[in-house]
Amino acid sequence: MRRATLTAAMTTAEFDNGYWYAVELKRFAHTLGIPSASRLRKDQLERAIRHFLRTRRLVRHDPGPASPADRRDTELGLRLDRRVVRYTNDSATKTFLEREAVKMSAAYRRRSGARYRLNRWREAQLAKGRRITYRDLVREYVRLSAPSARHARVPHVRYVYFLADFLRREPNATRAAAIGAWHALKQMNCPKTYEAWRAARA
Repeated sequence: MRRATLTAAMTTAEFDNGYWYAVELKRFAHTLGIPSASRLRKDQLERAIRHFLRTRRLVRHDPGPASPADRRDTELGLRLDRRVVRYTNDSATKTFLEREAVKMSAAYRRRSGARYRLNRWREAQLAKGRRITYRDLVREYVRLSAPSARHARVPHVRYVYFLADFLRREPNATRAAAIGAWHALKQMNCPKTYEAWRAARA
């Protein structure tokens, strides 16, 4: 199967079956007229493009603080009662989250993926117009870090899940073989999953 190309006439299924690099998505989003395309993350670009292909309408997505002139929260001094206004993923903020999480819960242990999901939670709250504080952030971070917290798979992190499935399910699998299979799958016009790779080889 040949790799598809990005066009405004494609279906959402055709879009989902392709593997697109961020630079391709930004270029395509610009041609569609999606606002702030150059400032969007890859997953945000995918959602905006998918929405256009499904509805033929543009959706405005605010990727961050409206006014770059506002001082960052870290510059004002982080504390639990400070309202989240201009959040930054810098070392000071990460250190603050870790320190306060330990204080809030003796059972806290850093968990892979928790910080990523915390950022998406924060963005969702602000997009809904909710006023949240750094105490709210720390509380959610502790919850997401708990072993009992269920982490749903993140749809756009397909490479990580493909490798995990390949290594778990292929006999005598090696990481090199998994990476080679992933590169082959990226060129196929099909879902970027281990199941689709297996079906394509059958």
